[in-house]
Amino acid sequence: MIETKIKQIVRDVNDFPKPGIVFKDITPILKDAVLCNAIVAALADQLSEIKVDVVAGIESRGFLFGLSLANYLGVPFVPMRKAGKLPYKTVQHSYDLEYGSATLEIHEDAFLPGQNVLIHDDLLATGGTVIAASRLIEKLGAVVAGYSFIIALDFLNGRDRLLEFSPNNYALASY
Repeated sequence: MIETKIKQIVRDVNDFPKPGIVFKDITPILKDAVLCNAIVAALADQLSEIKVDVVAGIESRGFLFGLSLANYLGVPFVPMRKAGKLPYKTVQHSYDLEYGSATLEIHEDAFLPGQNVLIHDDLLATGGTVIAASRLIEKLGAVVAGYSFIIALDFLNGRDRLLEFSPNNYALASY
């Protein structure tokens, strides 16, 4: 089962990025090409019931599987980045994190109005970053088709916060 494999290989890093946080490090997964391919296929399989026109990956770990997932689905990939990292005209949204605040941006021409956008990131915690991504997609006139994650920290209730945008919320491993 993919969840078991993911949980066996993900590394816990205590007190990162600040004391009291237990960071789920997915970088050990990247050493296993077979597992990476299985993750992309499993993510795509979860999405089989929804229409996805574009995959938007959140900086930076959302790029790792987001691009592969978009390629697997045969749809475009759009990066969502921290402020000041994109070269063209952008739309941005500021938000609070569990350990600070940040601003997320996207190119103003990233989506066509009405396109169904899947938001992908490596991990769902409280949902702050993903909500900012959702608000950006809506600002551009697109629709949040759903969410995909490698890991969801269900004890932080991030999934509940995403229901405002879409009921389609998928994770391969839950803690």
